[in-house]
Amino acid sequence: MTKTLPRLQRFAANRFSAEGEYGLHLTIGVALLLAAMAVFAQLAGAVVAGAPITQFDADIANWLHLHARQGGLLRDALLLITHIHSTPGILIMAFCAALWLYRSGHRYWTMAVIASVPGGMLLNVALKHTFERARPHFDEPIVTLTTYSFPSGHTMAATVLYGVLACYFARRAQTWPGRVLPFVLAALMIGAVAFSRMYLGAHYLTDILAALTEGCGWLAICISGTATLNRRRRAREQRQSGAASPQDM
Repeated sequence: MTKTLPRLQRFAANRFSAEGEYGLHLTIGVALLLAAMAVFAQLAGAVVAGAPITQFDADIANWLHLHARQGGLLRDALLLITHIHSTPGILIMAFCAALWLYRSGHRYWTMAVIASVPGGMLLNVALKHTFERARPHFDEPIVTLTTYSFPSGHTMAATVLYGVLACYFARRAQTWPGRVLPFVLAALMIGAVAFSRMYLGAHYLTDILAALTEGCGWLAICISGTATLNRRRRAREQRQSGAASPQDM
């Protein structure tokens, strides 16, 4: 016991160290992943069981569809937003971001983009086929889709794309306003995409909430994972040369 307790104390201290290879950054990433999984599990359980929130889903979907049928500038703008953030649009934006980061010498951020965006989109497809929830149905639909609804692919893809870019720009900001602004802009973009999917009748509210939690959890593990790889490389180079290597993440 006298030997075990100090080891546990050292282990706990290392998990909350801001400098260690497997320190605070990885602990936070795992904690966020577990929290997102817990919220997602609650939402998925409610959808599968037909809980009262699913009736709330239907009420909101019907109310939004009633207003969307009237057309207007708002519907046109949301149609544009949803088309830009389709699968080809997201992949093109992610490719451009990854290419720019790679050419700028930030290879671990490039890995983060590749892991989070295409990887997250594949995860979303797997979850859709796991739950097989039908999309909202209307007599006069604005958009017609044959794929499953839960969770929202557009929202998940926007969450990981704008989320990883927000993390990158916030990491390089020198002031607190500069660190907060990227996340505010990312939240606005993600919110616009999510609302467009509900307004156009493509998704229920719970589809959106599940996609947000799925995206945040996946992004947390991708960011913390690539940061861990980067820290391991730097630590290995320090041990070999005795000097710090340039930080690129």
